[in-house]
Amino acid sequence: MTTAGAPTAPNRDPAGPMGGNTMLGHPVGLFMLFGTEMWERFSFYSMRAYLVLYMTKALLFSQQVSNEIYGAYLGFVYAAPFVGGMLADRLLGQRRAIVIGAVLMASAQFTLAAHSLLSPDAGAPPAVLNMLFFVALGLLAAGNGFFKPNISSIVGALYERGDARRDSAFTIFYMGINVGAFAAGFSGQIAESFGWHWGFLLAGTGMLLGLLIFLLGGHLLMGRGLPPRVGALVERSLLGLPKALLLAVGVAVFIPVSGYLISNPGFVQGLAVVVAVPIIGYLVWEAVRSTREERDQMFVVIILCSFSMLFWAFFELAGSAINLFTDAHVQRTLPLVGELKASLLTASTNPLLIVLLAPLFSWLWIWLERRRWEPASPLKFAMGLLQLGAGFLVLYFGATQAGETGRCNILYLMFGFLLHTTGELCLSPVGLSTMTKLAPARLVSTVMGVWFLFTALGNVLGGWVGGKTEHHGFGQVFLWIAGTTAGASVLLFLVSRPLKRMMHGVK
Repeated sequence: MTTAGAPTAPNRDPAGPMGGNTMLGHPVGLFMLFGTEMWERFSFYSMRAYLVLYMTKALLFSQQVSNEIYGAYLGFVYAAPFVGGMLADRLLGQRRAIVIGAVLMASAQFTLAAHSLLSPDAGAPPAVLNMLFFVALGLLAAGNGFFKPNISSIVGALYERGDARRDSAFTIFYMGINVGAFAAGFSGQIAESFGWHWGFLLAGTGMLLGLLIFLLGGHLLMGRGLPPRVGALVERSLLGLPKALLLAVGVAVFIPVSGYLISNPGFVQGLAVVVAVPIIGYLVWEAVRSTREERDQMFVVIILCSFSMLFWAFFELAGSAINLFTDAHVQRTLPLVGELKASLLTASTNPLLIVLLAPLFSWLWIWLERRRWEPASPLKFAMGLLQLGAGFLVLYFGATQAGETGRCNILYLMFGFLLHTTGELCLSPVGLSTMTKLAPARLVSTVMGVWFLFTALGNVLGGWVGGKTEHHGFGQVFLWIAGTTAGASVLLFLVSRPLKRMMHGVK
């Protein structure tokens, strides 16, 4: 955006996206962002791999409470990007937001390491330990809010609208996410075997490495991600205070408040329902004040985000209900290998499959596009939901074999994850790319934030559903999920053609 005091738009490069160096046909900056995101995801998924296990085994929370806290935590993790995206668009620029987010998340991981080393037996008051744990979760939520939508936005900004390489770029970027997530499983194996604090320390170190890569490689971004105008942070707000000061105060308030709310997941579940209404209202308002083409595309954004909410509600159970199921009911001792910890299997299987299959899917979409056979984004979303449901059906059969006290063959888990992964590849990288293509230019980071906000609502729902396994059993809950996602998939198949028309040529 061009404003007074900013003679050229800071997020655009006059030479165009190909004005800088390229690698494998893409701007070199894409691969710097790949490395940054890889280490950030290692940090995030390391902690996610064993958060529920840490709560049930070290903190002695019940399975239901642990699932619901996990869901509430992920709800804030994915809700915060809605605000973080707007702050980047209007005040910080994407680059500053990413740096702030990385510092906050590294601080959170080291806080959790300190928490795991302290104990009431060593004289630490239980109330202080409880506060330390939930403040760390608040730090992670705040940091992710600044980091997550903005690094994705910079990836999109490296390409002009209509550039056929954009889907391919997001698939490459998505591989970076999953390389980091795969390595995080080994962090979980270390945490479960040698002490929880080692896992948190590894996660914090990974975040610092990602930050270093980003700081050293900023010159590769060809002018993308800079603040909307020079001196935005020192401008005075309506209260007469510098905007930078208000931002700092807001973050300082958000961290303990979000931590407190995460510690009360039942309240968060009710809050999620209340929050959903004004979110949709805001998107509708943005749609009706736009051109006809933008209006149609914004309505497609709303619909696809709604279906993605359901997808992520159940997909993210890999870190909670599926993790607990694996720990209790999957045979994990293999010949010549020994015992594999649940956190290794549930954290590393999906990203390993992503790394192996993402190049195939990237090639497939390009091959289909050249022949004009590529399915539109709504159809890809429906395919993703259908495969997710099939994966839970496989897990249901595994739970049936295991019964209440036994263990099932590990192949049930592997095949379930395979179907979840192919479903994810139909929906997630395509969804990220589609959001950047459908969003009006003035709202790209905001729409990315909306994407993650709907993911947040889904995770709160998922935490509630995952908590039901303690009373209804894993098999029954897995069967419920399989039926729900299959029904949603059929509905989206039925409306995919009119949605395609409303996208006005965007694929």
